[in-house]
Formats: sequence, structure tokens, C-alpha cells
Amino acid sequence: MNAAIRAVIRTAIFNNINIVGIKQGYEGLINGEIEEMNLSSVADIIHRGGTILRSSRSEEFMTEEGFKRALNVIKVFGINGIIVLGGDGSFKGARKLANAGVPTMGIPCTIDNDMGYTDYTIGFFTAVETAAEAIGKIRDTSTSHGRANIIEVMGRNSGDIALYSGISGGAESIIVPEIKFNIDEVIKRAIRGRNRGKLHHIIVLAEGVGNPYDLAEDIKEGSDIDTRVTILGHVQRGGTPTSFDRIMASEMGRRAVELLLEGKSGRALGIKCNKVMDLDIIEALDIEKKFNEEMYETAKILSI
Repeated sequence: MNAAIRAVIRTAIFNNINIVGIKQGYEGLINGEIEEMNLSSVADIIHRGGTILRSSRSEEFMTEEGFKRALNVIKVFGINGIIVLGGDGSFKGARKLANAGVPTMGIPCTIDNDMGYTDYTIGFFTAVETAAEAIGKIRDTSTSHGRANIIEVMGRNSGDIALYSGISGGAESIIVPEIKFNIDEVIKRAIRGRNRGKLHHIIVLAEGVGNPYDLAEDIKEGSDIDTRVTILGHVQRGGTPTSFDRIMASEMGRRAVELLLEGKSGRALGIKCNKVMDLDIIEALDIEKKFNEEMYETAKILSI
């Protein structure tokens, strides 16, 4: 998100536009937590995880009274356009602002990669890299002790982090919410690996599919293989962003400013076939995320 913030601010300054940062998201907008930004405001942030503007959830913004307060702050501060960075919840707020006549753009920033209109969201590949690195480290200890390891990754209702990190980390089993899994197949794969002398067995589990500790017990009972659980949790939400995330964020940030200068509003930025694109934010929110079943099939083939 910092790379996107940097791109937005520098593109605005390049075009002689005064720009401010709204801290704490919509909650900060309601409370007037707004400060002027300049080139120094975004110096040395492209490599930093998280967001210098910070973030928060705002139930008040979705109320009539809270939304009116936000609109009043926009008027008082003379804000002529807003660029929103976030996931589907943030985009719903951006749509609400656009419908109220506030020129608004949305840049998809969520590690879950669960927005259907864009190939990738900013932060996703950084989370995948973190998960894949953890898989590699856990494999070392798993091999040393001859165990199976279940690694739970984030993603809410999307299995993309599990799928991408599982493939890149060489996992033997990948369990995601989009594909119904058979515990007997997981156990059979673990036993086959043990019988041919394999000293480890890595299972990547997307959060929300099931209790990882119950799954570990089932594998232990069905295969007599000692199975441990590692929940990566919020470690996936930080860290140094990958080059691809930085590039996507930079391109989308620049384009968001340009779209506002063109007089457009209510647009969602995204990436398709490695090209930055934009479409109506209402349409973007209505597009269902499709799971890459072909890639999942690749994972199954490679884990025989």
C-alpha cells in the first residue's frame, strides 16, 4: 500500500495538484484526520510493508449520520477527489462516495486476492512469498523429525494464498474452500510418500476450511504419522513487499490520479494480462472471483 500511496502523491505533485492524506481510513475521514502531503512525506516508503496512513474499520461511515459527517469534512477541506486503497469493504465505501458526487477511485489492496475483476490485488504476492518461505523452513524441521506438517495460511474465503504458496513451496496437499477435499486422499498421499522413503509431508490449509488440529488428529489416526500444526497468521500481512507488488501499486497509483484528472469517477483499478485497467466500481464489485482450478490440478499432478 505504501508503494501505491507514494505513486499517488508523486503523480499528483507532478501534475501540480495539492494532495492530502487521510489517516485511519473512513474513520479518519469522519474525524478530519487529514494532513498535507509532499515529496518528503513518501520518501523511503516503497520498500516498507503496511501503510504510513494506517487503517481502521469504520461502522460509523456506513450509517447515515457518519456518512454525512464524512461528506461535510470533504467539503470543509475542499477535497475534489479521493483515491481509496483497500478490499471489497473499502470499495463499497468508495462506491457510496461516488454515488454522492465525490470523484472517487479504488485501488485493490488485500492479501486475499479475492476481488474477481482483477487478476491480482496488491499485497497478495508478498503474502505468498512469506508463506512459501515459511513452508521451506518448516520442511527442514519436518524432514529432521519425519513428521507431517499442516500449515494454515490466511485468505478468508479465498484459497489463492494456499494454492500459490503450496505450489511454490512444493506442498504435497493443498486444501482450499473452493474445492471439496477428501481426508482419505490426504492420508493416502502421506502414506505413499512415507513408503517410498519421504521424510516429510507438507499440507497447506486455507483458513476457514476446517480446524487444523482436528485435521492433524485425523491424519495421525489414519497413517500413524506424527502431524504438527503451524498457523502463520498475521505474519503474512507485513514484511518487505515483492517487486511485483511494488510495480503494480506504482502503476495503479499513477493511473488513478490520471483518471481523476480526466474527470472520471467511480472506477476500480486492476490488472489484466499484466496491464493496468479500470472499470466501473459497481461492476467490479459484482464480478465473482473464480478459483484457478487448472492450477489446482497442476498441484495435484505434481504431488504424486
